[in-house]
Amino acid sequence: MSGFPYADRYAVHRTLPEEGTAKEVVLDELAAMSAAENPTWEGGQCSGTMYCGDHDHYDYLNEAFSHFSYVNSLQRDMCPSSTKFEAEVIAMTLDLLGAAALTETTPAGLVTSGGSGSIAHAVLAYREHRPTSGRPNMIKPETAHPAFSKAGHLFGVEMRIAPVDPATTLVDLDWVADHVDENTVALIGSACNYGYGTVDPIGDLGALALDRGIGLHVDGCLGGFILPFGRELGYDIAPFDFSVPGVTSISADTHKYGYALKGTSVLCFADKALRNDQYFYLTDWSGGKYCSPGMDGSRSAGLLAATWAAMVHLGRSGYRRYAEQIFATSATMQAAVRSHDSLRIMGQPSFLFSFTSDEYDVYLVNDFLRTRGWRMNGQQYPNAIHMAVTRPQTQPGVAEKWALDLADAVEFALAHKDEPAKSGAIYGGVAGGMSEEADVFIKAVMADMMDQQSSIPAP
Repeated sequence: MSGFPYADRYAVHRTLPEEGTAKEVVLDELAAMSAAENPTWEGGQCSGTMYCGDHDHYDYLNEAFSHFSYVNSLQRDMCPSSTKFEAEVIAMTLDLLGAAALTETTPAGLVTSGGSGSIAHAVLAYREHRPTSGRPNMIKPETAHPAFSKAGHLFGVEMRIAPVDPATTLVDLDWVADHVDENTVALIGSACNYGYGTVDPIGDLGALALDRGIGLHVDGCLGGFILPFGRELGYDIAPFDFSVPGVTSISADTHKYGYALKGTSVLCFADKALRNDQYFYLTDWSGGKYCSPGMDGSRSAGLLAATWAAMVHLGRSGYRRYAEQIFATSATMQAAVRSHDSLRIMGQPSFLFSFTSDEYDVYLVNDFLRTRGWRMNGQQYPNAIHMAVTRPQTQPGVAEKWALDLADAVEFALAHKDEPAKSGAIYGGVAGGMSEEADVFIKAVMADMMDQQSSIPAP
């Protein structure tokens, strides 16, 4: 049992207990585990992951969730509130993402289980909306989220991976244009991408999509609920929403900078005809007529209620206020990086930024930052680390601590530049580039890691 979480403190359940455990005991265990884990992010030293970080807000969402946690949102005749929550969440998101500019179509949306769910539904919608003579394909920047490749694998859609400019981290438009063919159903752009926090040239991609008569999906899962407010605040963020001609769908995660509970995202369509093409129907089933707007069947109405509650409570002013704090904090943290000649920020980032080094393995910086309690996200090709600034980083003193710890980390990296970085073995790229042997080995390690996360070890 060595290494199995909490095995030293609590019972490990290999079978369903014959007699149930008292509620008080169960709740005490849950409270203790939560209290033990929360400090890893509460101090603001964890990149991304916890987007709100406000326990009062979480208590509010939990209370909203509790009123509908047991309700199945499929049963709209019994719980019409689910229609109110879902429709208004979609309408508010469409409005935020510029749907007012759509005067010749009827915009629509879908609430999904998260960013990967929104991306998967978008890929399915484009496959169904534009039948092709051969295998359908979509073109995505290499920096676009892996969920597109996963969706392509699941739905039989080829994902053509467009290279990005190594200096700007933005997609190579000429490559994209050269690889559109009669089976291309849509292009993809990010606003912003997960790795570097940069926004692809959505206007140029939209013009290309219009010229070729295909769709353009903008992955705003990360930026959809913060970039619009960054633009309102005057930050240099190019238009990326439905105000851009050629944009036909946008994904935006309410469970990230929308400050809702984990498990919701909104997929917006410029035209409901595109959304409706991915509806599923089975009219001759012995159990009755069946239809589903998405892949999920039963869903807890509690998530819809909590998401609605977050949005109507915060309002535009609340989101704008938090965005102002996050953008300002990110600018301060980026300035600390730029103050070191041996570090280089990748591209022109927004609230999320990534940096590397041309003088040493930047994972040496990561090694040192870990000793000071920082939990960064790692990248490869080139090796880099990024910080997704969220509300916990806006707490007093966090940006100042970042500057001090980063300075010490750079000093450490320079002193140990000829030594291998410990964290590079986990997060960094393969020396000499990826090979078939390395790919097989890494997949085996990852499979073992996932197995360990879902299994109880032998006694």
